[in-house]
Amino acid sequence: MRVSKYEQRSDEWFAERLGVPSASNFHRIITPTGKPSSQVDSYINELVAERITGQKTFVKVTDAMQRGVELEAEARDYFEFISGIDSKEIGFCKHDTLEVGCSPDGIVEDENAVLEIKCPVQTTMVQYLRDDILPAKYIPQVQGQLWITECSHAYFFAYHPEMKSLIVRVERDEKYIKALADLAEKASEQIAILTEDFKR
Repeated sequence: MRVSKYEQRSDEWFAERLGVPSASNFHRIITPTGKPSSQVDSYINELVAERITGQKTFVKVTDAMQRGVELEAEARDYFEFISGIDSKEIGFCKHDTLEVGCSPDGIVEDENAVLEIKCPVQTTMVQYLRDDILPAKYIPQVQGQLWITECSHAYFFAYHPEMKSLIVRVERDEKYIKALADLAEKASEQIAILTEDFKR
């Protein structure tokens, strides 16, 4: 794993992510059930455009996304308080040999684990608490983080200031990780080829 020295959401951090498939968008490469995603071509197009122009393709910042950013530090502190587990913030992490990466919300060094924090709106939080499992839509992201960081497990933490929190320990799914790695490698190779083909 190659780890960036830059803080998350800094200008340098955003620059390092340009044109790189990352775990938050791995659902556009693989579905939660391990099938190839129908979104992969549009995702590849976006990343090729980023590499050629050096500019981020437009992504609308939703209220939910902004909420997550604003509450992340508070959520991290609360996770550490109720779990007794210390986490460390980390920069953008790239695979040792492939141009793919991830940005975990934290690393639990004592356990060789990653931390993924979500701060959903109240109705979504209730559903997460009722299900008491890793929400399916985050399987590509969390398993992708385990693949790139080579960590043994992950903690998924869902936080809402007015509700009970949810901590789910997620183990590595080697079969899923293998399928993701194969698809991500193909996407990365195609991005590199198209970037060279389409440069002016």
